[in-house]
Amino acid sequence: MQIISDIQPLREIRRQWQLEGKIIAFVPTMGNLHEGHLKLVKEARKQADIVVVSIFVNPMQFGANEDLAAYPRTLKQDCQALQELNVDLVFTPKAQDIYPRGLEQQTFVEVPGLSYMICGASRPGHFRGVATIVCKLFNMVQPNHAFFGEKDFQQVQVIKAMVTDLSMNLQVHSVPTARAEDGLALSSRNGYLSDEQRQLAPNIYRIMNLIADHIELGRRDYSALIEQYSAELEQLGFQTDYIDIRSASSLLPPGVEDSQLVILVAAFLGTTRLIDNMTVSLSN
Repeated sequence: MQIISDIQPLREIRRQWQLEGKIIAFVPTMGNLHEGHLKLVKEARKQADIVVVSIFVNPMQFGANEDLAAYPRTLKQDCQALQELNVDLVFTPKAQDIYPRGLEQQTFVEVPGLSYMICGASRPGHFRGVATIVCKLFNMVQPNHAFFGEKDFQQVQVIKAMVTDLSMNLQVHSVPTARAEDGLALSSRNGYLSDEQRQLAPNIYRIMNLIADHIELGRRDYSALIEQYSAELEQLGFQTDYIDIRSASSLLPPGVEDSQLVILVAAFLGTTRLIDNMTVSLSN
């Protein structure tokens, strides 16, 4: 497994793979890898001759009061885990090479509409940062396939829209959320939770299941469901950022033509922001 930090050697290797006719799969990450990331790598291996993983904590997608400095960086352990999965190349660029003119002068990519709702409303500029770094990494790696986790449901929709709008020649794959045995979605931020908070955290998954049960039984008073279960989360000790029920295809409020919805949740336990989602198929 090669570990490369500079863009030019990456491009030279990519050119050789292209001459050899290799199919390349790419998994972009911010490191501190858990089983959810490794699941993406395993899926990538099924689709390609070459698997590339990037590790870069992207400052552009963090807000002013978010945890950029505290975000865990575990490069040595990450590379060991990736080597065990026979990853071909790990790309670990430096911020000064990704943003040589600084964030304020950086050309950016922004997907309108999708970037401003739900998580985008709570974290202004977040999806601009996501779209910009993913676009840059796609330009550097030039993969045939790219893999993202469905835990970040809105992020996947933003990236798919960007790829379509900018006529990028690759296929984006979404991989089902990896969960702990108690249902908690795996996330690098779970490590910030105290023991007591970790015991509370699976209530997000439980409440999503309850909402899904109501919808599958025919309830369509979505506002009332949101209000009821937001209050329950608050009573349990969460600070609810949002619970929302949207069309799974457009992320717009559900319409009569929608056959699949997505329940989206973001809530704080202490200072740790947890997100999750669940899709629901409508029978009528």
